[in-house]
Amino acid sequence: MLAQTDSTRIGPIDQFASNFFGQIGEILPNLLWGIVLLVIGIVIAYIAALVVKNVLKRTQLDDRLAAWVTGRSPEEVPAASWFSSIVFWLIVLLAIVAFLDALELRVVSESLNGLLATVFEYIPNIVGAALLLALAWAIATVVKLAVTRGLARFNLDDRLAEQTGTDAQGQPPVQVHETLGNALYWFIFLLFLPLVLSALELPGLLAPIESLIDQFLDAIPQILTAAIVLLIGWLVAKIVRGIVTNLLASAGVDRLGTQMGLTRTGTGEGVSLSSLAGTIVYVLILIPVAIAALNELDIRAISDPAVEMLDRILVFIPLLITAGVVLVVFYFIGRFIADLVTSLLQSAGFDRVFDILGLPELSSPSRSTPPTGTPTTLGSPPPPPSGFEGQPSTVIQPPEPTATSKSPSEVVGLVVLVGIVLFGAVTATEILQLEGLRTIVEAILSISAQVIVGVVIFAIGLYAANLVYRLISSSGTGSSNTLAQAARIAIIAFVGAMALQQMGVATSIVNLAFGLLLGAVAVAIAISFGLGGREVANNQLKEWVNHLKR
Repeated sequence: MLAQTDSTRIGPIDQFASNFFGQIGEILPNLLWGIVLLVIGIVIAYIAALVVKNVLKRTQLDDRLAAWVTGRSPEEVPAASWFSSIVFWLIVLLAIVAFLDALELRVVSESLNGLLATVFEYIPNIVGAALLLALAWAIATVVKLAVTRGLARFNLDDRLAEQTGTDAQGQPPVQVHETLGNALYWFIFLLFLPLVLSALELPGLLAPIESLIDQFLDAIPQILTAAIVLLIGWLVAKIVRGIVTNLLASAGVDRLGTQMGLTRTGTGEGVSLSSLAGTIVYVLILIPVAIAALNELDIRAISDPAVEMLDRILVFIPLLITAGVVLVVFYFIGRFIADLVTSLLQSAGFDRVFDILGLPELSSPSRSTPPTGTPTTLGSPPPPPSGFEGQPSTVIQPPEPTATSKSPSEVVGLVVLVGIVLFGAVTATEILQLEGLRTIVEAILSISAQVIVGVVIFAIGLYAANLVYRLISSSGTGSSNTLAQAARIAIIAFVGAMALQQMGVATSIVNLAFGLLLGAVAVAIAISFGLGGREVANNQLKEWVNHLKR
């Protein structure tokens, strides 16, 4: 019984052990074979990655491609390590699949097989896209070299630098051959881009790119036409500008510009009248050319506002030229009349007007002035016409005259010139239809007229004050000098108030101040007369009372 019990207990253990070792015996060869395959795959992957890395480093193909894609220097992009890592893990992934197949783990290996099948199926697409990119790069490089070297033979950059100048490094602002070469280089890549996307089977990106390229290709003829129109117009405008400038310079127009301050000096300052006219003609030709070029582009969002703006400028330019001609005509008329008025006033002795007004210190710019601290008389009048002799007045130090001072006749001539030019400015603003500017010019003209009339009134009053001063002071009485000064001050104050009122300078304040001044003077006279004549009034009243009592 005991023996049977032991055999019953040992039986399941033996069975488990036999089953376990039996399964191990079945799996162990596959496991060993899978491990061998995995190790071999890892070794092959390591060797293949090392070979790829060394080959790429020697050819530097990876560095150029990575720099072209990323835009950074080859030293900053470890492209060889990237490609070698990709090769390494692909081979390792194949070794893992072989290991799983050896272990007969179909569930895991099938998913990895599907991934690898997808990757390897897509590799031909990548290779095709890479070949297309390589072909595009080769064609673009050849075209760029041909364009840059071909255009460099025509020295377009040097000719452009002659027209536009150079930068701080002495180079033209735009290198034509390099710009065109780069444009064609990337244009070829743009043309190959749909083929590359089609090879990669990316329809989501292919459709918008194809639409963009189609629109761009459709616009190329319009762009070329607009560029040709601009080029021809620029050449014509440049030729016409040279003809007009040289023709006017030969005709002696620059001598006329000398009087207007438009002569080019030796230091390059200013501008000659002939070159100014040539520039105006140049702009007038370029404006319709720009309109035609924008119409050729047929981009309504840009061309319509630009064409409308240029049309307005084109309509405004004749008005501007007419207004300029009007101003020039009025300027020359003003110069003629100003010179005529100056000559007539000088012949009439108008330059002695300061002597007549009692301001001899201002009568002549060339008159020598006394040294500083020497008293001079302001308002000492010229010898009276009827034999009267004046008295000295307030002592001041006059300003020292300068060599650039103008005579009274020249000042009046300048005022006449400015007035005539202002009249011309009013006419010019009416031609330009600038109502705001016309209102400003008319206001300036009106204020200037008021100021001139006020100055004339004050000058007449000053002459009258000095005349009254001479008449009163010539009586020879003891208080004649005091009365003469008082009369002159009163007349000057009265005339000054009239002049300020005429000029429109605080009219109400001037009237109020003048009224208060006269009222204060009247009250002061009344009070002084009343206080000083009390005794006389008392005696007179007593005399009247005594007369009534009788």
